[in-house]
Amino acid sequence: MTETSTSAAPKTADDLFRFLDDLQISYSNKTHPPVFTVAESTSLRDEIPGGHTKNLFVKDKKDQYFVLTVEEHATVDLKTVHKVIGASSRVSFGSPERMLEYLGVVPGSVTVFGAINDTGLNVTFVLDEDLMTYDVINGHPLSNDATTSIGREDLLRFLKATGHEPLVLKVTG
Repeated sequence: MTETSTSAAPKTADDLFRFLDDLQISYSNKTHPPVFTVAESTSLRDEIPGGHTKNLFVKDKKDQYFVLTVEEHATVDLKTVHKVIGASSRVSFGSPERMLEYLGVVPGSVTVFGAINDTGLNVTFVLDEDLMTYDVINGHPLSNDATTSIGREDLLRFLKATGHEPLVLKVTG
């Protein structure tokens, strides 16, 4: 199996916002100093309401890729989550090279909004059921120096508009 790469530059936050505007999806965006971990981002909670996310870019042995989007403090058991998401084997973290190729982001910036860059539909996006209890869900707009807030139903609509059929599954313990 040969993997193909597109030569187009990854879409930016501005491209993402234009796409959301074209879909008539309302969102808000707040810029902040870059954050690389959940711990670093907790200082923003008072300023940005809603469900805050942690995103894991993982793959199975058959090179099926997944982004698992869960509530920031949730725990994902990487030894068993493959049974829930339909992977062919236990999952491991995807490489930074594939992350950039498929999602247009670097480590520390993985986001559900990376679906806009996955034009080859190489990645399955999985949203945790517990996260989907929030009316508003927050994620990085393709870089970790801002947080974009979007309604739960609008997030699903965004993913479908990128050609992805999101899976809403219980992936956390």
